[in-house]
Amino acid sequence: MRNTCLSKEKTPVITIDGPSGVGKGTVAGELAETLGWHFLDSGAIYRLLALTIVQNGQVLNASPDQWAKMAKELHIRFAKQRIYLDGHDVTDAIRDESIGLLASKVSAISSVREALLERQRAFAQAPGLVTDGRDMGSVVFPSACLKFYLDAAPEVRARRRERQLKDRGINVTFVDLLEDIKKRDQQDSSRLIAPLIIPEGAVTIDTSFLNKTQVFEKVMSYVYRHLDVGNV
Repeated sequence: MRNTCLSKEKTPVITIDGPSGVGKGTVAGELAETLGWHFLDSGAIYRLLALTIVQNGQVLNASPDQWAKMAKELHIRFAKQRIYLDGHDVTDAIRDESIGLLASKVSAISSVREALLERQRAFAQAPGLVTDGRDMGSVVFPSACLKFYLDAAPEVRARRRERQLKDRGINVTFVDLLEDIKKRDQQDSSRLIAPLIIPEGAVTIDTSFLNKTQVFEKVMSYVYRHLDVGNV
């Protein structure tokens, strides 16, 4: 039976959660483009905040309340899978490993999460929203029409990240990346506020041995079966 939430007045939402390096951002962006829906990379919002904190030299000097205030004042725009902060394209800058680790740290602060919660929910606009992150289906959009949870072995994710960074001319080592991934997994899954979990009712897909096309096809097969989106 197809999901009936598309017939309700509220905007339909599809969530894709999972740890870093599983390909959820790529799949979510392509899904949003295919459906003609809006797209929200929620992890990018925390990375944008982390980048702002670093740029303002407030990693050590600012209090969590100041970080929360900064979160409320972020000027964010998503366009064609590019991410803009104060009008500047920072898509590549926020993918730095140090920014990711700081993003994980600030995302565990309750005042920061509260400041960003409504901002994330505001992205749900007609005709629909596809969003990826770590608590999209569990906290931000618990009533989403369809939820996915992507996963992969840490070693696989580290190899993927290594290739991505080396393709950009960044010299990294597999050992360091694997350590960073395991550290972030621990931070994300053990935090008291909105930890990384498999959302209730989510479809789980292991991407360890799948390429991005295969993952997208799996996701689309569920979308066609469960949501009345027509032949897109």
